Amino acid sequence: MLENIEINKILFLDIETVPAYPTYAKLPKRFKNLWEKKSKFLIKDEKDSAKSIYPRAGIYAEFGKIVCISVAFFNNNNLRIKSFYSDDENSLLEEFAHLLNQYFNTKDHLLCGHNAKEFDFPYIARRMLVNKIKLPSILNMAGKKPWEIRHLDTMELWKFGDFKNYTSLDLLTAIFDIPTPKDDIDGSEVWSVYWKEKDLERIKTYCEKDTIAVVQIFLSYLGKDLLNESNIVIANN
Repeated sequence: MLENIEINKILFLDIETVPAYPTYAKLPKRFKNLWEKKSKFLIKDEKDSAKSIYPRAGIYAEFGKIVCISVAFFNNNNLRIKSFYSDDENSLLEEFAHLLNQYFNTKDHLLCGHNAKEFDFPYIARRMLVNKIKLPSILNMAGKKPWEIRHLDTMELWKFGDFKNYTSLDLLTAIFDIPTPKDDIDGSEVWSVYWKEKDLERIKTYCEKDTIAVVQIFLSYLGKDLLNESNIVIANN
């Protein structure tokens, strides 16, 4: 039961990802061939091609990279936000792994995100392996029984066992009267903001808003009041 979980033991998070290369034309030959094979399963419209859908490559850990991980945790009555963001994926993942190893490393700690079991957690783990970073225990699922995996997912919790539908973070914020985190950009625009506008700060702000929204949704599930802005502290990176 959620009410038995110590909320100050939860690390809430969200990630932003982009294609590993700025354009389809910049893909190395080997990866271009592999993306062409992959895209055959993704194309829904005959007008589309491997090139035209390349902006979607960022959602696949094999063809993308992480540019921001925003985390949130409770310290007394305040929610503290910190972001790891960089053009250098290795450095941000090293810093994030250090946080997990240092402060979220016991069987009582949990990770929580929206659709995170399907996307965020495996994406982070895969990119850590690619970057030759040892998986922190809380991310390493190998050999663990289901009840030993310390992951929470606000989308899964909303399903109540119903596996038919995807419910977006934005829709849940609307249902619970939480300010939308999509008031500037949404996930489909991140690749353009990164590769065309080169505005990583804007992506970081968007990622932090998503992370705060995850926390507010979790509080709503508990029947608790939403956090006031005065109780949200964003770290200066």
